Amino acid sequence: MLGIMRPQIGQQTFQMRIAMPLSRDAAFNVAQVLSEALPYIQRFVGKTIVVKYGGNAMTEEELKNSFARDMVMLKLIGINPIVVHGGGPQIGELLDRLNIESHFVNGMRVTTSQAMDVVEMVLGGLVNKDIVNLINQNGGQALGLTGKDGQLIKAKKLKVTQQSPDMQQPEIIDIGHVGEVAHINTKVLEMLASSDIIPVIAPIGVGEDGASYNINADLVAGKVAEAIKDEKLLLLTNIAGLMDKEGKILTGLTTEQVNELIADGTIYGGMLPKIQCALDAVKAGVNSAHIIDGRVNHSTLLEIFTDEGVGTLITNS
Repeated sequence: MLGIMRPQIGQQTFQMRIAMPLSRDAAFNVAQVLSEALPYIQRFVGKTIVVKYGGNAMTEEELKNSFARDMVMLKLIGINPIVVHGGGPQIGELLDRLNIESHFVNGMRVTTSQAMDVVEMVLGGLVNKDIVNLINQNGGQALGLTGKDGQLIKAKKLKVTQQSPDMQQPEIIDIGHVGEVAHINTKVLEMLASSDIIPVIAPIGVGEDGASYNINADLVAGKVAEAIKDEKLLLLTNIAGLMDKEGKILTGLTTEQVNELIADGTIYGGMLPKIQCALDAVKAGVNSAHIIDGRVNHSTLLEIFTDEGVGTLITNS
Protein backbone atom coordinates (compact mmCIF):
# COMPACT_ATOMS: atom_id res chain seq x y z
CA MET A 1 0.00 0.00 0.00
CA LEU A 2 1.43 3.32 -1.10
CA GLY A 3 1.48 6.26 1.29
CA ILE A 4 2.60 9.86 1.00
CA MET A 5 5.13 10.86 3.62
CA ARG A 6 5.16 14.38 4.94
CA PRO A 7 8.33 16.34 4.24
CA GLN A 8 10.79 16.46 7.13
CA ILE A 9 12.98 19.34 8.24
CA GLY A 10 16.65 18.39 7.99
CA GLN A 11 17.77 17.10 11.38
CA GLN A 12 21.27 18.51 11.10
CA THR A 13 20.00 22.03 10.34
CA PHE A 14 17.55 21.83 13.24
CA GLN A 15 20.25 20.73 15.68
CA MET A 16 22.56 23.53 14.57
CA ARG A 17 19.83 26.10 15.16
CA ILE A 18 18.79 24.97 18.62
CA ALA A 19 22.46 24.97 19.64
CA MET A 20 22.58 28.76 19.17
CA PRO A 21 21.20 30.42 22.33
CA LEU A 22 18.87 33.39 21.98
CA SER A 23 19.33 36.56 23.97
CA ARG A 24 16.54 37.38 26.42
CA ASP A 25 15.08 40.09 24.18
CA ALA A 26 15.33 37.95 21.04
CA ALA A 27 13.70 35.01 22.82
CA PHE A 28 10.83 37.24 23.97
CA ASN A 29 10.29 38.54 20.42
CA VAL A 30 10.27 35.03 18.96
CA ALA A 31 7.82 33.83 21.61
CA GLN A 32 5.54 36.80 20.90
CA VAL A 33 5.47 36.02 17.19
CA LEU A 34 4.77 32.32 17.76
CA SER A 35 2.04 33.09 20.27
CA GLU A 36 0.44 35.63 17.94
CA ALA A 37 0.38 33.06 15.14
CA LEU A 38 -1.56 30.43 17.13
CA PRO A 39 -5.13 31.73 16.62
CA TYR A 40 -4.47 32.24 12.91
CA ILE A 41 -3.16 28.69 12.56
CA GLN A 42 -6.24 27.37 14.36
CA ARG A 43 -8.50 29.42 12.10
CA PHE A 44 -6.92 28.47 8.77
CA VAL A 45 -6.03 24.79 9.23
CA GLY A 46 -7.76 22.80 6.49
CA LYS A 47 -8.38 25.92 4.39
CA THR A 48 -6.99 26.66 0.92
CA ILE A 49 -4.99 29.77 0.05
CA VAL A 50 -4.12 30.86 -3.50
CA VAL A 51 -0.84 32.73 -3.85
CA LYS A 52 0.16 34.59 -7.00
CA TYR A 53 3.96 34.49 -7.14
CA GLY A 54 5.96 37.02 -9.15
CA GLY A 55 8.04 40.20 -9.11
CA ASN A 56 11.19 40.47 -6.99
CA ALA A 57 10.16 37.42 -4.97
CA MET A 58 10.69 35.33 -8.11
CA THR A 59 14.08 36.74 -9.13
CA GLU A 60 16.12 37.31 -5.94
CA GLU A 61 17.66 34.16 -4.46
CA GLU A 62 17.01 34.99 -0.80
CA LEU A 63 13.38 35.87 -1.51
CA LYS A 64 12.90 32.76 -3.65
CA ASN A 65 14.01 30.48 -0.83
CA SER A 66 11.96 32.44 1.70
CA PHE A 67 8.85 31.99 -0.46
CA ALA A 68 9.47 28.26 -0.90
CA ARG A 69 9.89 27.74 2.84
CA ASP A 70 6.64 29.65 3.45
CA MET A 71 4.76 27.29 1.13
CA VAL A 72 6.28 24.22 2.80
CA MET A 73 5.42 25.49 6.27
CA LEU A 74 1.81 26.25 5.30
CA LYS A 75 1.36 22.70 4.01
CA LEU A 76 3.03 21.16 7.06
CA ILE A 77 0.66 22.85 9.50
CA GLY A 78 -2.40 21.83 7.50
CA ILE A 79 -3.08 24.82 5.25
CA ASN A 80 -3.30 24.09 1.50
CA PRO A 81 -1.40 26.59 -0.68
CA ILE A 82 -1.96 26.76 -4.43
CA VAL A 83 0.74 28.71 -6.27
CA VAL A 84 0.07 30.55 -9.54
CA HIS A 85 3.14 32.15 -11.09
CA GLY A 86 3.97 34.68 -13.76
CA GLY A 87 7.09 34.99 -15.88
CA GLY A 88 6.82 38.03 -18.16
CA PRO A 89 10.47 39.15 -17.79
CA GLN A 90 11.74 35.62 -18.47
CA ILE A 91 9.55 35.39 -21.60
CA GLY A 92 10.80 38.77 -22.82
CA GLU A 93 14.42 37.75 -22.26
CA LEU A 94 14.13 34.55 -24.31
CA LEU A 95 12.20 36.28 -27.09
CA ASP A 96 15.02 38.83 -27.32
CA ARG A 97 17.65 36.08 -27.44
CA LEU A 98 15.72 34.38 -30.27
CA ASN A 99 15.33 37.73 -32.09
CA ILE A 100 11.54 37.54 -31.90
CA GLU A 101 10.19 41.07 -31.67
CA SER A 102 7.65 41.88 -28.94
CA HIS A 103 4.72 44.25 -29.35
CA PHE A 104 2.35 45.38 -26.62
CA VAL A 105 -1.24 46.59 -26.77
CA ASN A 106 -2.69 48.12 -23.60
CA GLY A 107 0.16 46.55 -21.65
CA MET A 108 -0.49 43.05 -23.05
CA ARG A 109 2.08 41.20 -25.13
CA VAL A 110 0.90 40.39 -28.65
CA THR A 111 1.41 36.63 -28.74
CA THR A 112 1.85 35.10 -32.20
CA SER A 113 2.00 31.32 -32.70
CA GLN A 114 5.79 31.57 -32.67
CA ALA A 115 5.78 33.64 -29.48
CA MET A 116 3.28 31.24 -27.87
CA ASP A 117 5.77 28.40 -28.34
CA VAL A 118 8.27 30.45 -26.33
CA VAL A 119 5.64 31.31 -23.68
CA GLU A 120 4.85 27.62 -23.17
CA MET A 121 8.54 26.75 -23.04
CA VAL A 122 9.28 29.43 -20.43
CA LEU A 123 6.15 29.31 -18.25
CA GLY A 124 5.31 25.60 -18.45
CA GLY A 125 8.92 24.48 -18.49
CA LEU A 126 11.73 26.67 -17.19
CA VAL A 127 9.92 28.87 -14.65
CA ASN A 128 7.40 26.30 -13.45
CA LYS A 129 9.97 23.58 -12.88
CA ASP A 130 12.34 26.00 -11.15
CA ILE A 131 9.60 26.83 -8.60
CA VAL A 132 8.70 23.15 -8.17
CA ASN A 133 12.34 22.28 -7.58
CA LEU A 134 12.75 25.15 -5.12
CA ILE A 135 9.81 23.97 -3.00
CA ASN A 136 11.03 20.37 -3.14
CA GLN A 137 14.55 21.39 -2.13
CA ASN A 138 13.09 23.12 0.92
CA GLY A 139 11.33 19.98 2.11
CA GLY A 140 8.00 20.13 0.30
CA GLN A 141 6.34 18.07 -2.42
CA ALA A 142 5.32 20.28 -5.34
CA LEU A 143 3.74 19.38 -8.67
CA GLY A 144 3.93 21.64 -11.71
CA LEU A 145 0.86 22.12 -13.91
CA THR A 146 -0.32 24.19 -16.82
CA GLY A 147 -3.95 24.74 -17.75
CA LYS A 148 -3.62 21.89 -20.23
CA ASP A 149 -3.05 19.31 -17.49
CA GLY A 150 -6.37 17.68 -16.60
CA GLN A 151 -8.02 20.50 -18.57
CA LEU A 152 -7.36 22.63 -15.51
CA ILE A 153 -7.87 26.01 -17.23
CA LYS A 154 -10.33 26.28 -20.12
CA ALA A 155 -9.63 29.51 -21.97
CA LYS A 156 -11.17 31.73 -24.60
CA LYS A 157 -9.52 34.30 -26.80
CA LEU A 158 -9.31 37.74 -25.21
CA LYS A 159 -11.03 40.41 -27.28
CA VAL A 160 -9.30 43.77 -27.17
CA THR A 161 -10.91 46.92 -28.52
CA GLN A 162 -9.50 50.38 -29.04
CA GLN A 163 -11.32 53.58 -29.93
CA SER A 164 -10.18 57.09 -30.70
CA PRO A 165 -12.44 60.21 -30.73
CA ASP A 166 -12.65 60.20 -34.55
CA MET A 167 -13.83 56.57 -34.74
CA GLN A 168 -17.54 55.75 -34.92
CA GLN A 169 -17.03 52.18 -33.69
CA PRO A 170 -14.29 50.59 -31.57
CA GLU A 171 -11.53 48.83 -33.47
CA ILE A 172 -11.06 45.14 -32.61
CA ILE A 173 -7.36 44.35 -32.24
CA ASP A 174 -6.07 40.81 -32.64
CA ILE A 175 -3.34 40.19 -30.04
CA GLY A 176 -2.94 36.54 -30.91
CA HIS A 177 -2.82 33.75 -28.34
CA VAL A 178 -3.80 35.89 -25.35
CA GLY A 179 -6.74 34.54 -23.44
CA GLU A 180 -9.02 34.85 -20.47
CA VAL A 181 -10.34 32.17 -18.14
CA ALA A 182 -13.54 30.46 -19.24
CA HIS A 183 -13.58 27.66 -16.65
CA ILE A 184 -11.45 26.18 -13.85
CA ASN A 185 -11.55 22.41 -13.30
CA THR A 186 -11.77 22.33 -9.50
CA LYS A 187 -11.65 18.52 -9.33
CA VAL A 188 -7.92 18.57 -10.10
CA LEU A 189 -7.23 21.11 -7.36
CA GLU A 190 -9.45 19.38 -4.80
CA MET A 191 -7.62 16.10 -5.41
CA LEU A 192 -4.24 17.76 -4.84
CA ALA A 193 -5.45 19.70 -1.79
CA SER A 194 -6.39 16.42 -0.11
CA SER A 195 -2.83 15.14 -0.57
CA ASP A 196 0.57 16.43 0.59
CA ILE A 197 1.25 17.99 -2.82
CA ILE A 198 1.54 21.74 -3.44
CA PRO A 199 0.20 22.63 -6.93
CA VAL A 200 2.30 25.12 -8.91
CA ILE A 201 0.30 26.47 -11.86
CA ALA A 202 1.61 28.16 -15.01
CA PRO A 203 -1.01 30.54 -16.47
CA ILE A 204 -1.51 28.80 -19.80
CA GLY A 205 -5.05 27.90 -20.80
CA VAL A 206 -6.44 25.65 -23.50
CA GLY A 207 -9.23 26.66 -25.88
CA GLU A 208 -12.11 24.58 -27.19
CA ASP A 209 -10.08 23.95 -30.34
CA GLY A 210 -7.05 22.78 -28.34
CA ALA A 211 -5.10 26.01 -28.94
CA SER A 212 -2.89 27.37 -26.14
CA TYR A 213 -3.49 30.78 -24.62
CA ASN A 214 -1.25 32.99 -22.51
CA ILE A 215 -3.30 34.39 -19.60
CA ASN A 216 -2.40 37.07 -17.07
CA ALA A 217 -1.21 35.31 -13.89
CA ASP A 218 -3.13 37.66 -11.56
CA LEU A 219 -6.31 36.85 -13.47
CA VAL A 220 -5.69 33.09 -13.25
CA ALA A 221 -4.97 33.31 -9.52
CA GLY A 222 -8.19 35.26 -8.96
CA LYS A 223 -10.30 32.85 -11.01
CA VAL A 224 -8.80 29.83 -9.24
CA ALA A 225 -9.60 31.45 -5.87
CA GLU A 226 -13.16 32.20 -7.03
CA ALA A 227 -13.72 28.68 -8.36
CA ILE A 228 -12.72 26.91 -5.16
CA LYS A 229 -14.17 29.61 -2.87
CA ASP A 230 -10.87 29.68 -1.00
CA GLU A 231 -10.02 31.40 2.27
CA LYS A 232 -7.54 33.92 0.91
CA LEU A 233 -6.07 35.25 -2.32
CA LEU A 234 -2.56 36.67 -1.91
CA LEU A 235 -1.03 38.72 -4.72
CA LEU A 236 2.71 39.31 -4.27
CA THR A 237 3.82 42.66 -5.69
CA ASN A 238 6.85 44.94 -5.80
CA ILE A 239 5.18 47.61 -3.68
CA ALA A 240 4.44 47.88 0.04
CA GLY A 241 0.67 47.77 -0.58
CA LEU A 242 -2.05 50.14 -1.70
CA MET A 243 -1.31 53.72 -0.74
CA ASP A 244 -3.41 56.85 -0.38
CA LYS A 245 -2.54 60.11 -2.13
CA GLU A 246 -0.19 61.04 0.73
CA GLY A 247 1.78 57.82 0.28
CA LYS A 248 0.45 56.15 3.44
CA ILE A 249 -0.15 52.40 3.22
CA LEU A 250 -3.81 51.43 3.47
CA THR A 251 -3.73 48.25 5.52
CA GLY A 252 -7.43 47.32 5.54
CA LEU A 253 -10.11 48.18 2.98
CA THR A 254 -13.62 47.11 2.07
CA THR A 255 -14.63 46.57 -1.55
CA GLU A 256 -16.68 49.78 -1.35
CA GLN A 257 -13.65 51.78 -0.19
CA VAL A 258 -11.52 50.31 -2.99
CA ASN A 259 -14.12 51.35 -5.56
CA GLU A 260 -14.01 54.89 -4.14
CA LEU A 261 -10.20 54.94 -4.46
CA ILE A 262 -10.50 53.88 -8.09
CA ALA A 263 -13.14 56.53 -8.77
CA ASP A 264 -11.06 59.37 -7.28
CA GLY A 265 -7.90 58.32 -9.13
CA THR A 266 -5.91 57.10 -6.11
CA ILE A 267 -5.66 53.65 -7.71
CA TYR A 268 -4.73 53.89 -11.39
CA GLY A 269 -2.55 52.53 -14.17
CA GLY A 270 -0.84 49.17 -13.77
CA MET A 271 -2.39 48.51 -10.36
CA LEU A 272 -5.95 48.58 -11.71
CA PRO A 273 -6.01 45.06 -13.24
CA LYS A 274 -4.49 43.58 -10.07
CA ILE A 275 -6.98 45.39 -7.83
CA GLN A 276 -9.90 44.44 -10.07
CA CYS A 277 -8.82 40.81 -9.83
CA ALA A 278 -8.81 41.07 -6.01
CA LEU A 279 -12.21 42.80 -5.98
CA ASP A 280 -13.79 40.20 -8.26
CA ALA A 281 -12.48 37.36 -6.08
CA VAL A 282 -13.85 38.84 -2.86
CA LYS A 283 -17.21 39.64 -4.44
CA ALA A 284 -17.37 36.04 -5.73
CA GLY A 285 -17.02 34.57 -2.25
CA VAL A 286 -13.32 34.52 -1.39
CA ASN A 287 -13.08 35.65 2.24
CA SER A 288 -10.24 38.13 1.69
CA ALA A 289 -7.70 39.30 -0.86
CA HIS A 290 -4.27 40.66 0.04
CA ILE A 291 -1.88 42.87 -1.93
CA ILE A 292 1.42 42.11 -0.20
CA ASP A 293 5.04 43.19 -0.48
CA GLY A 294 6.95 40.34 -2.09
CA ARG A 295 10.24 42.14 -1.41
CA VAL A 296 9.96 41.24 2.29
CA ASN A 297 11.35 37.90 3.42
CA HIS A 298 8.58 35.48 4.46
CA SER A 299 5.94 38.02 3.46
CA THR A 300 3.30 35.29 3.06
CA LEU A 301 3.70 34.04 6.62
CA LEU A 302 3.80 37.58 7.99
CA GLU A 303 0.57 38.50 6.23
CA ILE A 304 -1.30 35.37 7.30
CA PHE A 305 -0.05 34.88 10.86
CA THR A 306 0.51 38.36 12.30
CA ASP A 307 -1.90 41.12 13.28
CA GLU A 308 -0.13 43.84 11.26
CA GLY A 309 0.77 41.97 8.05
CA VAL A 310 2.87 43.41 5.22
CA GLY A 311 0.35 44.79 2.78
CA THR A 312 -3.27 45.68 2.12
CA LEU A 313 -6.21 43.48 3.12
CA ILE A 314 -9.43 43.70 1.09
CA THR A 315 -12.71 42.26 2.41
CA ASN A 316 -16.42 42.64 1.78
CA SER A 317 -17.06 44.13 5.22
